[in-house]
Amino acid sequence: MPSPTPPPDSSALVLFSGGQDSTVCLAWALERHARVETVGFDYGQRHSIELGVRMTVLGEFRARFPQWAGRLGEDHLLDLRSFGAVADSALTADRAIEMTERGLPSTYVPGRNLAFLIYAAALADRRGIATLVGGMCETDYSGYPDCRRGTLDAMQETLRLGMERPFVIETPLMWKTKAQTWAMAQEIGGEALVALTIEETHTCYLGQREPLHAWGRGCGTCPACALRAKGFDEWREPL
Repeated sequence: MPSPTPPPDSSALVLFSGGQDSTVCLAWALERHARVETVGFDYGQRHSIELGVRMTVLGEFRARFPQWAGRLGEDHLLDLRSFGAVADSALTADRAIEMTERGLPSTYVPGRNLAFLIYAAALADRRGIATLVGGMCETDYSGYPDCRRGTLDAMQETLRLGMERPFVIETPLMWKTKAQTWAMAQEIGGEALVALTIEETHTCYLGQREPLHAWGRGCGTCPACALRAKGFDEWREPL
């Protein structure tokens, strides 16, 4: 199916980590916008391998999807390591991945998405972009409060007021399970996008790229790998 032609003045900035969710969101944005730029964040993450994976995935988008290549614009990498040092968690330090006394996983980085969105909005303002796209999700959100749509609605209004710009925060995965996210990848980009997601994206909290499982690369035991594998199995099961 040919890719629809979006309005020529339509643009978006995708918060792109190189993981499964942001990869699907990038494809979603490329279907809807004439110009799509990406932004990543170095916040001192323990699984910093994702920063290298980002560039691989972006290169593969250009190579495997000619219908999108002309729409995929500049990539930006922002240094937020000082934030990561303050927001200490199992994603930024060598700590066990477990539930804390607050009932949140130790992988929770306080306010991470809020910080990302402030920086992304500042960048978007300078780039003439009003739509921010993120892979936040309430269905499989692990309890992170900054992944909730209510939080993002409040942030959207704050950005509008604080920057005098009509920002829109799009969250195409907000109400989808991981199985539905796999299905969405296939719907948008066919088996080529599914294969790219399996072969090149990175989600593992421990930063492992081996072995290659049916659902992708990773340790296979951390919460991120377990969620991704479960969703893949649920999606493939009816086939």
